[in-house]
Amino acid sequence: MINSDVVSNNNIETEHSFLLPVRVYIEDTDAGGIVFYANYLKYFERARTEFIRFKGYELRNSLVQNISFVVHSLDIKYLKPAKLDDLIQVSVELHKMGKTFFIFREKVLNDDGVCLVEGNVKVACIHLDTEKPRALPEDLVRALKIN
Repeated sequence: MINSDVVSNNNIETEHSFLLPVRVYIEDTDAGGIVFYANYLKYFERARTEFIRFKGYELRNSLVQNISFVVHSLDIKYLKPAKLDDLIQVSVELHKMGKTFFIFREKVLNDDGVCLVEGNVKVACIHLDTEKPRALPEDLVRALKIN
C-alpha cells in the first residue's frame, strides 16, 4: 500500500529525488481501462515540474527571461500497466546536470512499490526566441545542485 503520508503531503522529497502521487482517471486510459502509453510521459512531466517547484524554482519565471526547457531525448520501458482508479507514484531523480541540460531518471510505481514504467529523460535549456541551446540558469543550478 502507498504510505498515507505520500497522499496527505502530496509528495515525498529527498535531496535529489521526488515522489508525486497520481490517481489514474478514465481520461488517462484506453478502452480497456489501462493507462494509454503516452500518458506516462505526462506523468513524468508533472513530476519533474513539481520537483523543480518544490526546490523553489518556478519555470514560468524563465519564460520572461527568454528561457525554455525542452525534452531532448528519452528512453522509456513499459513493464506493466497501470489501470483505472489506481493510485500510482511517479518518482523523479536528478541523475546528471550538464552545462545546458539535465538527465532525470523517472519511474511509475504501483501501490505495492512495483515499477510499472521507467525512463531516462534529457531536458535541454534553450533561448526561447532562437531555440538555440543556452546555459542553465544559475539560480536553478543552485537549487538542484548535485554532488
